[in-house]
Amino acid sequence: MLEKDVNRLSELQDILYASKKHSLLIVIQAIDAAGKDGTIKHVMSGINPQGCYVQSFKQPTDEELAHDFLWRVHKEVPQKGMIAIFNRSHYEEVLVVRVHPEYLSAQNLPAKNIDDNFWQERFNRIKSFEKLLFDSGTIILKFFLNVSKEEQKKRFLDRIEEPEKNWKFSANDVKEREHWNDYMQAYEKAISDTSTEWAPWYVIPADNKWFMRAAVGDIIVGTLESLDLKYPDVSEKEREELKKCKELLTNE
Repeated sequence: MLEKDVNRLSELQDILYASKKHSLLIVIQAIDAAGKDGTIKHVMSGINPQGCYVQSFKQPTDEELAHDFLWRVHKEVPQKGMIAIFNRSHYEEVLVVRVHPEYLSAQNLPAKNIDDNFWQERFNRIKSFEKLLFDSGTIILKFFLNVSKEEQKKRFLDRIEEPEKNWKFSANDVKEREHWNDYMQAYEKAISDTSTEWAPWYVIPADNKWFMRAAVGDIIVGTLESLDLKYPDVSEKEREELKKCKELLTNE
């Protein structure tokens, strides 16, 4: 199923790139060790790199903190014809920052704005931002790779015990695990409040990697197929030009 979808995605991407009427933004969010990188690697393995890029969002820089929380994200959205994959995204601002509200101090926000409605206001701004992208031709798919706490523990132990996986492990991963329930609550609120008709969330069971990858691939392919993508029409004048070029090349 995944192999079939990878091949079909390659075909659809070619038409998407040629037609330049839509772009595709894929948002992937997950707890550590859920399989974000592997999902991107396997599902997008047939994609032409010329028409696709992956953007990761790490800790904000000083320049990024000096702007609104969506500024650094808006700069990275895909132009028409392109596929962009956000490995983590603007949702970090209502997930990690919500679990660690002390991070808000670095954003130098007006104190009066941090009230009981603060997080709901951020949800509203995210929905408006995504509606703006959608109305401009960007198709948005958001995936939460939902790994269980026991499976995460197993994968962390694998990273410690297998030398070739040591580089993937960080002691901070275990510290963040202490906030598991807070993260689950933050994800539940974010997903329920920001899953819209124009930017839906898909919660994908992630304990079995093969299923997770197949499900993500099938949703992406199904969404692109629903757009009824077509190669650009060639005008009569352009057809005449092609005919002349063919004659020139044939008669060389």
